[in-house]
This record gives sequence, C-alpha cells and structure tokens, in this order.
Amino acid sequence: MKDPNLNPLEDTESEAALAYAEERRENIRTFVRTNPDYYIRNFDRIGASARFTPTFNLMAGLFGPIWFGARGLWSWALPFLILEALAFVQIARGLFGDLGADAMARIASIEGTLELRRQQLAAAIESNSDKVDVYRRTVESLEANIGGIRAEAEALAAEGPTIALTGLAILLVAKAVQSIVANWALEARFSDWQSDRSVRSGMPVAHIVFSAIFMGLIVATAMVHYSFPGRFALLGTFPTDPDIRLTSISGVESFFNWAVLNGDALFDAITYVIRLVLDALELVFVSTPWIVIVALIALLTWLTAGVRMAIWSGAFLAYMGLLGFWEKAMTTLALLGTAACLSILIGIPLGMFAARRPRFYAAIQPIMDFMQTMPAFVFMIPVIAFFGTGKPAAVVTTMIFGGTPVVRLTVLGLRGVPESVREAAISFGATKWYLLTRVDLPLASPSIRAGINQTIMLSLAMVVVASLIGAKGLGEDVLEALQYANVGQGILAGFSILFCAMILDRIVQGGRR
Repeated sequence: MKDPNLNPLEDTESEAALAYAEERRENIRTFVRTNPDYYIRNFDRIGASARFTPTFNLMAGLFGPIWFGARGLWSWALPFLILEALAFVQIARGLFGDLGADAMARIASIEGTLELRRQQLAAAIESNSDKVDVYRRTVESLEANIGGIRAEAEALAAEGPTIALTGLAILLVAKAVQSIVANWALEARFSDWQSDRSVRSGMPVAHIVFSAIFMGLIVATAMVHYSFPGRFALLGTFPTDPDIRLTSISGVESFFNWAVLNGDALFDAITYVIRLVLDALELVFVSTPWIVIVALIALLTWLTAGVRMAIWSGAFLAYMGLLGFWEKAMTTLALLGTAACLSILIGIPLGMFAARRPRFYAAIQPIMDFMQTMPAFVFMIPVIAFFGTGKPAAVVTTMIFGGTPVVRLTVLGLRGVPESVREAAISFGATKWYLLTRVDLPLASPSIRAGINQTIMLSLAMVVVASLIGAKGLGEDVLEALQYANVGQGILAGFSILFCAMILDRIVQGGRR
C-alpha cells in the first residue's frame, strides 16, 4: 500500500527515472555484448560527469589498437597503432637490430676506394713517382676515416639496450593511456549508437580477426624494415618495371598528338573567342587614358564599398602609376578579366544546371577536383600543346585553376534555398522562370557572389605562373625579379598584384559585407 503522504508527481518521476535507467542498461548490454555489468558500471560513472572521467580497461591496455579496431574506434586505433609500432620498432632495433649497418656499408664503400689508392701508391713507389706522398696521405686519410666510422658503429651497437628500454617505456605509456581512455571513447560511441543504430556495436569475430591481422602486419613489417635496413628489398623499394613507365609516357604522348591533329578547328575557335574578349578588355584598360580608368574604378568602388574604400582604391592606383606599373597592371587586369568573365559565364549556368541534377553534379565533381588539385605546372603542358604559348594559353590555364569555385558555390547557394520558400512560390502559381529569377537566384546570390570573388582571387594567384608561358603584366616583373634576385622589383610588383586583388575583392563583395 502506497504512503498517502507521497507526492504523486515525485512518484511518477521516480518511476520514469527507474524505467530510463533500466532501458539504458539494456541498451548497454546490446551495444557491448561482452562483460555488460563492467561496462554498465563504468558508463554510469562516465555519464554522471561532464568532464573526462578516467577508468581502467585491462583488455584495451593488453590488446591496444586491436581492441579499439575491433570496437570500431578506428580514429583511436590508428594513432595508438603508430605509437605501439614505434615502441616495438625501438625494442626490436635495440635487441636484435643491426644498428651499425649504415656505418658498415660506408666502410665497405670506402674500402673499395682504399684498395684502389693502395694499388696506386704501390705503383707510384715502384716507379719512383712524384705523387708518392699524395697517395700516401690519401691512403692514411681513408684508413683514419674507416677507423672513425668503425668506432661510430661500435658506439651505435652499444646503444642497443638504451634504445630497447626507450621503446619499452613508450609501449608502457601507450598501454596505460589506452587503458584509461578506452571506456570513455567507447561510451561516446555508445551515445552515437543510441541515436543512430547503423553505428557498429559489439565485437564481431570477423572484425577482431581483421583488426588483429592488420595491426600485426603493420607492426611486424615496421619492425623488420627498421631493425634490418636494406635486408629485404621489397620493403624499401616498390616493385615496378621501367617498361610500365615508358609505355605510359608513350601512350599519353600518342593521345595528345592525336588530339592536336584532330582538334585543330576546336582549339582555333576557342583561341578566337578568347582573343575577342581579351582584345576588347585591353582596349578598355590599356588604351583608355589613365584618368578615365582611375575615375571609373574609384566611382565603382565608392558605389559598392563606400567612400573610404574608394579613397584607398585611388591610393592603390596612384602607387601603381607612380612606380611605373600602370600599363602592366592594366594588362594584368585585362588578362584576369578575360579569364574571370569566361569562367563566370560558363560556371554560373553550369552550376544552375547541376544544382537540381545530383547525378550530373556527381559526374563533374571529380573533374573539378582534378582542376583544383593538379599543380598548375602540370596542366600547363597540355595547354601549351593545344594552344601554344602566349596570352590565350595563359587565359586557359587561369580558367582551369580558378574556374571551379563559381560552379561549386552556385550549386551550394541554389541547394541552400529553403524548400518551404520554393513551395510557397509554386503554390502561388510561379513559373519555372519566375522561380529561378525571383526566388532561387536572389536567395543564392550571396553564395554566388562569394564564388565570383573566389574565382577572381584564384585567377590573380596565377598571374606569376601565367607569365611563364608568355602572358605579360605584373607577373613578368615578379618572374624577372626571381630570375635575377632583384628583391626590390619583386616586392614592389607583388604589392601591385596585392592591391589589384584588394580593389577587385571590395568591388565584388564590398557592398554586401
């Protein structure tokens, strides 16, 4: 019979707490599957505090990375594997390793030279040559070197016990740390498992076997390689055949020769389009009086970024003009403008098309990753093969390097438009064109502007590299400064490139900061 003085609300809360505790225990049993009472007790201790609560897990300490890998804690297993591999390597080197192997290899190399010099000395003595003293000093020097290296090898061999003890100390510390953090890491994974049952639980036999084999192979290979350097060639050198590389080179060259011969019309058309835009921008920036250009840039900066930035833009332009960089700066802006305009004209429509087509975007993502990660000097090689050297090739190289951000950020912006807003517009009878121009693009415009800004900035980063293939402008001054170690010219031209970047950045992004 219940106590009449007991508060019904407290009774309900107590029953709910007991039910929750029992459910948590059942979940822990399901999750760990082995030794559940131990984990229930330790998980309760860990969960009762918001701070790190140290506990001791003997099995985790004994089996180390194998235990963490079997539990699915690979983010912990790999760092501990590196530590334990280092410890075992030090122990094996100290107890069984040939610590003087490198020194003995050097002695063997010197002994071959010494034998040759001894023969030369004997011949010189026999012929009563003037070089007897020279050969004798050489032989004595080599013998002294061999003695010093042999003493070094003996000293290294004597350090074996110290190296082994150091490895043992590292191993013990790693084992202790693993024992202390194991339950804490597993409890965090248990919390993830409660909200997402796809997270792996328990210790399946297959995972234990895989973890043990993987860790064992890594540690054993490292121990053998570092303990007996040079003994097993397979561990030091990747097995390959020079014919594979030569055949691959020949295949790539054949492909590019075929592309150059059969794509002449396409490359000529691309060069013609680039020339049209480039000549028009060079006419605007280079041929127009400097007063007009300064006034237009200052006005545009004032309208987008405010009066203060307009004053700074005027100061930056004055810097370029007073130091004699005006014409080259305008040539750089024309080259950059051509690459950026073409990248934007291609990138934004491509991003709009890919935003609602996941399969298409998944197909072009590897291509964009290649364009961004491949070093510029590598993709300059086919560009030169297709377009030769000069400004069109520089524009294409700049587009390859800087054209991907506008596509990525256009896709990101359009996919970030709330579906509720789009559905509301559709429910009011919005057409696809109205939905795109009045809903999607305005809401995605901050991301699209950021993409345009990043494309311009990355294009400016190619100014110096593009000068290697015939592009004129400020990059030419920086390249010349690098060739002749002209520090002053390089720094001043570099600041001009920086100021161009700052002006363009404020014009594109200034009004929306």
